[in-house]
Amino acid sequence: MENWQETAQILARMADLAAAGERSAVATVVRIQGSAYRRPGAKFLVEGNGSTVGSVSGGCLEADVREVAWATIREGRPRLCHYETGEESNRVWGLGLGCNGSVDVFVQPENTMADTVRILELFDGETAFAVSTIVKGTSQVGRILVVGAGGALGGSTGDAELDHELTERTIHLLAKGKSQLHEIALLQVFTEIYTPPPHLIVCGAGDDSIPLVAYASDAGFRVTVVDHRSAFLSKQRFRGARRLLQLRPEDNLSALPLGPRTYVVVKMHSLAHDREWIRHLLPTEVPYLGLLGPRARKEVILRDIGMVGGDRVFGPVGLDLGAEGPTQVALSVLAELLAVRAAREPGHLCEKEGPIHAT
Repeated sequence: MENWQETAQILARMADLAAAGERSAVATVVRIQGSAYRRPGAKFLVEGNGSTVGSVSGGCLEADVREVAWATIREGRPRLCHYETGEESNRVWGLGLGCNGSVDVFVQPENTMADTVRILELFDGETAFAVSTIVKGTSQVGRILVVGAGGALGGSTGDAELDHELTERTIHLLAKGKSQLHEIALLQVFTEIYTPPPHLIVCGAGDDSIPLVAYASDAGFRVTVVDHRSAFLSKQRFRGARRLLQLRPEDNLSALPLGPRTYVVVKMHSLAHDREWIRHLLPTEVPYLGLLGPRARKEVILRDIGMVGGDRVFGPVGLDLGAEGPTQVALSVLAELLAVRAAREPGHLCEKEGPIHAT
């Protein structure tokens, strides 16, 4: 989810820099082993003036990767870097960071990145796609192939037979939904899978929705704010929102993506308005309806609309973090959204056995 947003932002920035005649390079995590702060697909943009966007670690590798990126900008050719982040006595090519893992990072100057415009167009859509990049092998290093479920969408390895074979392989990986490094025809290829991030609809444009919209947008949700009060729906208030819609629950809601990949938080601060939103949203495929207010308020609403139970209605909304005030409540709600989306039971990471990201 975050990779979709991060990559779109970085590619858009690269395109702007190129249009202005400025050079840049992007580093991508293509493989991790053991403990690592970021997973494959994480990106780090390095501009010629030293400015950066994104990250490939928790700050451990960025200084070295920046130096490599500047070298790729000067030389105009990509590099594949390997970092051992274990103890000093165990490191090979690394920094002795004590993280007990290893990371491979592919660093590519903007002049080797084709089809950026086509990829940016796909980031505006609702369809999953994959980008396969040759990261090790012959002179084809850096070439990409953009693939959707129906076949190739852009790019080329420069070899028609390889294009066909890689397209078939990428379609299979796209169906599995997991980015990974793999080998094909004596080449190492990193295939990044991009699945459109979920939507979050916030019903209610009050002041306490401002931090929730900001945090959810930063986390990768595509946020729509809905309210019948036009004065509250301003881009200055909700800079991270993708859309601002003036609607009432009884209006035509076809403009809202009310499907299984959409989450809704209802916080109109009005029992009547909240009740009508829940009434109109419950028949949809939305898997999560967060409702602000105490449990008794939720029960009254469900009783009034003739709905008993309502296991999709999360009220009071949010995780029990002892939150107070709009900012902390927003963090509590976002934490619950992420847990529900990942089908995880919230808990302390220090109490989890095995890898942090294991399902």
